Amino acid sequence: MTSKSSWPLRVVALTAIAALGAVVARTTSLHNASAESQYLPQSHLVLLSARDVNVAASTAVIPIHRGVAHGQTVWYIITDASDFGIAHDLNVLYAPKLANMAINCPECVQTATLGKPTGKFNNDAVLHFEDAPNFAPTRVYVASATGFPPLKASPGAVGGPRYSPFVRIAGSDVIYNMPIVATGNGPFDVIHHTNTHDRVLAIDTRQDEDGPEVTMLLAHGFDSGQPIVYLSTEASDPGAATVERATYVPLLNHASFANGDDNLGSARERIFVFANGPTSPETGQGLMYLGLHGNLGKDATLANSSTLGSPLNVQGDFPSLDDPRHANAYSPLWDVQLGVWTASAVKSGKNVRQTDENQILNLVGEGYLTGPGGAPYGSVFVVNCPPVAYVDQRPDKDLASNVFNR
Repeated sequence: MTSKSSWPLRVVALTAIAALGAVVARTTSLHNASAESQYLPQSHLVLLSARDVNVAASTAVIPIHRGVAHGQTVWYIITDASDFGIAHDLNVLYAPKLANMAINCPECVQTATLGKPTGKFNNDAVLHFEDAPNFAPTRVYVASATGFPPLKASPGAVGGPRYSPFVRIAGSDVIYNMPIVATGNGPFDVIHHTNTHDRVLAIDTRQDEDGPEVTMLLAHGFDSGQPIVYLSTEASDPGAATVERATYVPLLNHASFANGDDNLGSARERIFVFANGPTSPETGQGLMYLGLHGNLGKDATLANSSTLGSPLNVQGDFPSLDDPRHANAYSPLWDVQLGVWTASAVKSGKNVRQTDENQILNLVGEGYLTGPGGAPYGSVFVVNCPPVAYVDQRPDKDLASNVFNR
């Protein structure tokens, strides 16, 4: 069990509470964006292998593939590849930064071996993984009076010592993002998630016309001023894994490299998270907001997916941006920049919902955002969060220039 005192975010509490004052919890839907029809049009998808992206229900259907780890069947998704041609062939995201994943952290990439195909024409060969997650732990989140930090928090899945979602197939240099989302041959527990990822809502492993597929709970956020939806599969911090309903994989903290962003050798891209953002149900953002209104204590199911919230994080470089330099700087391994609004930001009304990377960095430069406890603003841990789609308009460029060149 992880208490708030053991979190990397532990010094946030007093700062956040002092800045915001008393907070009254209310129940609300967190999805401020709606689609005209039940599913987003295909043209809005950036993860082209996905289908049936339902913004209101926060769900998407993703192909799954059979593998083996320690002699046990596992089921994994493919979201990214470091090679342009392979990424497009598989209808997944092109993420060239993944080629840097093993720099100074060879264990951040597990090597899988490719077995024999399963027999059906044009079917997958079985991958043999070095390790897999343990989905048996019970996920626990007990909110405090301010929502966050929690009174108790414990992740519902933990990666084995050699588990990483980033995989190289023996004989190839290409790095894939292949999170394992279920283990065994069924039946699959999609209520309490004892053998499935905490965001798995349904699994169909039949080799039918659609092939095996999984329905996943999506997270909501922003990029370049536009609402987006994305997956959240792993986190390097136990508290973050609990909040994200993700698998706890501590070794990813060593991935190249903290605050690397677009520098030489970096496998990371920045994502912006707020500890003490506004907590209004209609205009809120951040971890306190999520703890108050996001039903974090409940397990995710198809029946309640529309009531489960997101902190509305802001992603940095996005695959749909006009400038190839920024579009190709995308990585699914997001370097979490945890921001705390200062008392002066709250007093001057600057602590409003944010939707754009450069606007946030400018607020940091102006002194309105710091790290926890007044520490310098920057990296605290990483999360694996591949984007799936944009909701309304395509994120094409930042809303502002980065005045402070951060």
